[in-house]
Amino acid sequence: MLGNYLIGLREGLEASLVVCILVAYLVKTERRDALRPVWLGIAAACAISLAFGATLEFGSKELTFEAQEALGGSLSILAVGLVTWMVFWMRRTARHLKSELHGKLDAALQMGTGALVATALLAVGREGLETALFVWASVRASGEGSSSPLIGVLLGLATAVVLGWLFYRGALRINLARFFTWTGAMLVVVAAGVLAYGVHDLQEARFLGGLENKAFDISSTISPDSWYGTLLKGVFNFQPDPTVIQLVVWVLYLGVTMAFFLAPQRGTSTRKPTTTTA
Repeated sequence: MLGNYLIGLREGLEASLVVCILVAYLVKTERRDALRPVWLGIAAACAISLAFGATLEFGSKELTFEAQEALGGSLSILAVGLVTWMVFWMRRTARHLKSELHGKLDAALQMGTGALVATALLAVGREGLETALFVWASVRASGEGSSSPLIGVLLGLATAVVLGWLFYRGALRINLARFFTWTGAMLVVVAAGVLAYGVHDLQEARFLGGLENKAFDISSTISPDSWYGTLLKGVFNFQPDPTVIQLVVWVLYLGVTMAFFLAPQRGTSTRKPTTTTA
């Protein structure tokens, strides 16, 4: 549940910040007339994201077991790829997110209502689609048949909405670069578990071999049904009996990705970073 809460918080906060920046800029520049098309674009982005998530959840149930596993494994790997790109992108651009969105909004204001709708739709929709895909993959990996992962995601999204409102009201200040670095590192750990689970799905679908070749089996020591086994599963997508391929993929992804993610950025100033608001 904690891992899924983190996903909902991290992904939801990105979308909340985008909305806050767009709305606050229009209010401060006395362009309240442009708020309606922006909100229309935001609503459309939310609807598309929800429809995409519903399609993933209910559409896959009509497939055979092998097809479900193949689809689940493929989409899990795709979700990990998108999230990995996203955490690197956000770490690099968090300091400049506001100015980047302001520039796009200025251009859209000159082009008219349709451009405003499209700008809001694309800015929020990208976050929404990434969230829907990764949440679906993570919930599937960490708790099929249980409502806890979904509750964790919803609580994370609710927290993100509250934080976004506080940012907009000026009641909360946060160093966005530092926040996204720490949450990004934690999300990489969660993504490693989702990737390993996706590989296991492909093995069950017979796309990959080695399903019976276990790296180890500590089910007798850490029972999946115990409270600590459930906790490890929910936070890290821990599996007590992974295959050799799963373990190799998990170690390689986590080691390489974390090394690059935590490496000092080129051109980064050594002075203390400033606190940023939305």
